[in-house]
Amino acid sequence: MTTDHAPHVRILLVEDDDTTRSWLARDLTSRGYRVDEAADVATALNHWDAQRPDAILLDLGLPDRDGIAVVRRVRREAATPILIVSARGEETSKVEALEQGADDYLTKPFGTPELHARLRAVLRRAGGRAADVDGRVRNGEIVLDPLAHQVLVHDQPVALAPREFELIRVLLDHPGRLVTRGRILRAVWGAAYDDESHYIHVYVSQLRRKLARADADGCLADLFTAEPGVGYRVRTRASDAPAHDDQGAVKP
Repeated sequence: MTTDHAPHVRILLVEDDDTTRSWLARDLTSRGYRVDEAADVATALNHWDAQRPDAILLDLGLPDRDGIAVVRRVRREAATPILIVSARGEETSKVEALEQGADDYLTKPFGTPELHARLRAVLRRAGGRAADVDGRVRNGEIVLDPLAHQVLVHDQPVALAPREFELIRVLLDHPGRLVTRGRILRAVWGAAYDDESHYIHVYVSQLRRKLARADADGCLADLFTAEPGVGYRVRTRASDAPAHDDQGAVKP
């Protein structure tokens, strides 16, 4: 069996044709991905709110609304990779999807080797601006690998819950910069949680404990610093102690 070695990567597959969706789901599962299926926009957005997948494969011709609605909603809240898989091959459809925030566009029919190559490519880019050429984000002894859905400390994996992984991914994407609570809440939990900032405190505390247990040298004890009432900042080895002002903030 061929595998992409991604046992923890969750894919949201949005496709209204039952035969195509079943075939794609089986193929992705055989390669180690965890797959949630949706046949319309409403179900896709319910999965998005509940699961926060690592990537989305999205058809545009859906029965209740155009698939672009999924792109717009996701992009308001997160940078989750979106790969369009659609029979619409005209240039205008591709341009609209990409301008709304999709990461890539694959026209049906397509071969599975191309699908998996493009999926791996968008997952590598999921590390954000701080990622290296392999998609990994490094900050001292901590490494975040979005393709493997892992955080490593001293080359050893740290067991994280899905929301913990999303939280640290958002913060590591902005090393040394202040990330506001609103930005964190929308990226990790969704717009419906804008008033639930206590969630962040709870999850940051859990992350600190897990990283501290994995870090015998104590280098990660102050990785996250709070700006009271505003947000959090990830320290880098080269950064000074964070200033308590608005400079360098990543705002909503």
